[in-house]
Amino acid sequence: MATRLLTDRTEIQAYLETDRDYAAYALGDLDEGFFEKCTWRVAEEGDAIRALALEYVGFAPPILFLMGAGDGVAALLDGLVQLDRAFVTSREEHLSALSQFYRWDELEHMWRMVLRPDRFPKLARSCKRLSADDVDRLSALYSLGGGDAFSPTQVTQGVFCGVEQGGQLIAVAGTHLVSEVYSMGAVGNVMTHPDHRGHGYATLTTYAVCAELIRRGIKTIVLNVRQDNAPAIRVYEKLRFVRYCPFYEGVIERR
Repeated sequence: MATRLLTDRTEIQAYLETDRDYAAYALGDLDEGFFEKCTWRVAEEGDAIRALALEYVGFAPPILFLMGAGDGVAALLDGLVQLDRAFVTSREEHLSALSQFYRWDELEHMWRMVLRPDRFPKLARSCKRLSADDVDRLSALYSLGGGDAFSPTQVTQGVFCGVEQGGQLIAVAGTHLVSEVYSMGAVGNVMTHPDHRGHGYATLTTYAVCAELIRRGIKTIVLNVRQDNAPAIRVYEKLRFVRYCPFYEGVIERR
C-alpha cells in the first residue's frame, strides 16, 4: 500500500467529509492558524485513500488522529508516522495496528456525541458570555480539576459561557475549536466548581455555548465524553446530543 504526504486542503477535506462527525476536529484544523501546525499523511490503493493520519503539534505531546481502514493505518504507522510519543485519537479498528508500533498504559474509552441544530431544545435560560478578560478566572476554576485541554486562545477564538456567584466564576462551558469556514464547533472545557455541583449549571452553560454556535450557523456541533461519565452524558442527552461513535484516546509511546 502506498503512503504519501498530503498538503492540499481540498483533497484533505474531501476525505474528512466521508466521516464528518468523527473527523470534526480535523476539519477545524484546516483553518488558518491550525493548518500550519499540521502534517497530513494518507495510505492509498490505486486512486483511493484507505486511511489518514494527522499530526498536530499545537500541544505537547502532539496529537495523532487516525481515520480509515486498519490496514491503511498500519501502513502509515510502519512508514511515514514515526512520532516517539503522542496523544492519539483512534477507532477500535485501529487498535491492532496501533499496538504493533506503540504501547500505552491505558486508553480512555470515549463517545463522540453530535448535536443536530434542528433538534436543539428551546430553553428560557441564559448565562454570561465570557471574554479574554476572564482567562485568569477560568484558569483558577480549571485548576480545581478540569479543562485539561484548555488554552487561553480558545476564549477569544471560540465561545465560553459561565455562571457567577458573589463575583466568583462557579461554572463554565466552552469550545475546543470553532471553524466558521468548515461550519464545525467542538464543545468542551465544561466544569462546575466542586462546591456548586448538582444545580444544573453544566446544562445551563453547555446550552448557552450551543445556542451561540447555532446562532452563528454552525452545522456540525460535537463533543467528546468518557463512556463511564454517566452524569455528563445525561446532561448532553438532555440537550439532544446523540452518541455517534465510540473511540479511544490517550498517550502512546513508540515501541
